[in-house]
Amino acid sequence: MTTVRLEFERLEILVRKRRWKLYFIIVADHPTDSDKMVLTTIPAAGEDFFMLKKNSKNVVNFEPEATDSGVDGLFVLEREMPADRTIRVRAFLKHNRKSVRDAGDILGDIEKGLGNNVLGTITDILGSSSPWIVIAKTAMGIVGKVLGKIKDRDFGYLSMDEEFGPEFEGKKELDRVNRFTTGDARLRWSWRVRD
Repeated sequence: MTTVRLEFERLEILVRKRRWKLYFIIVADHPTDSDKMVLTTIPAAGEDFFMLKKNSKNVVNFEPEATDSGVDGLFVLEREMPADRTIRVRAFLKHNRKSVRDAGDILGDIEKGLGNNVLGTITDILGSSSPWIVIAKTAMGIVGKVLGKIKDRDFGYLSMDEEFGPEFEGKKELDRVNRFTTGDARLRWSWRVRD
């Protein structure tokens, strides 16, 4: 069975401010139901935000320095290769402006905002034990509107959609880099294919 894994490797904030409490909202294809999507936060509920202070120079290296090639970044998701060899994933980046809340509160706000489009919550999916909200694929168009109502600083989103074509033959990992839609942050991530 061939599996694919998404990992974040390096996040860079491209604006002057030097203190951040960052989190991602991930929206991805449901691994077994093509009419659904799943949504979660990274870090997960109960975990600390990614805290950047002046000494970080606005960079988070999720991948540690190493001399070998077996280095892993921040695990996002893992699943069986889809039959059409295509996966859709969106990452939204936000800066938390409220001091007394965690990612679980944010996930609850999103769930409330999506209302009837939420089809349940599931854990132990996409290689993660974190809770994922299951939503109708038709609700994808309102996810951005719901996230816009969260009063945190918005860095926008980026698409990590991937079609696993011939460029993956003979290679186990390919890196990608792109800016979030605001242009204020850049992310490097990798897709890994395992047989």
